[in-house]
Amino acid sequence: MYFDEKGAGNTEQCVALALKTAAERNIRHIVVASGSGDTAGLFIGAKGAHVVCVTNAYGFKEPGKTKMTDAARQELERAGIRVLAATHVLSGAERGISRKHGGVSPVELMADTLRMLGQGVKVCVEIAVMALDAGLIPHGEEILGVAGSGRGADTAVIMHPAHANNILDTKINEIVCKPKNF
Repeated sequence: MYFDEKGAGNTEQCVALALKTAAERNIRHIVVASGSGDTAGLFIGAKGAHVVCVTNAYGFKEPGKTKMTDAARQELERAGIRVLAATHVLSGAERGISRKHGGVSPVELMADTLRMLGQGVKVCVEIAVMALDAGLIPHGEEILGVAGSGRGADTAVIMHPAHANNILDTKINEIVCKPKNF
């Protein structure tokens, strides 16, 4: 499915496509990017799926803070959705060094290359690797990543993520949906 435009207006359809695909393909693990928890909340009650929400790292926008409130985190966790806030694998420390000293790092080049398919595809890879590194999804299993191009969700990707120390072994098997015009 290709959406005409990127953005939050595709969220409900993207989530519905992700859940339908996971059920049809017997994909047991869904990793969703959600800064505030709103998008992840749409997965509450997902039958047969283990859902992991990857939110922004503390300090992403403001030192010592994250966008997701404690109440939102608790609601997701009570519903069985694991929440991960960690350094973004495709930026993190390398972006901080590049900002301070100029230049570009190999990880930033990888992120920009993935963005050629859309911001959501880049984020799907990133959050899947982060969830795998945190032990929240199993190694070697096909998973479904859900992300967006800002707020909400407009991209769903079936993949086999690899750990960050072998990130180039990550395989994107299928794009379920994404925006055409990004």
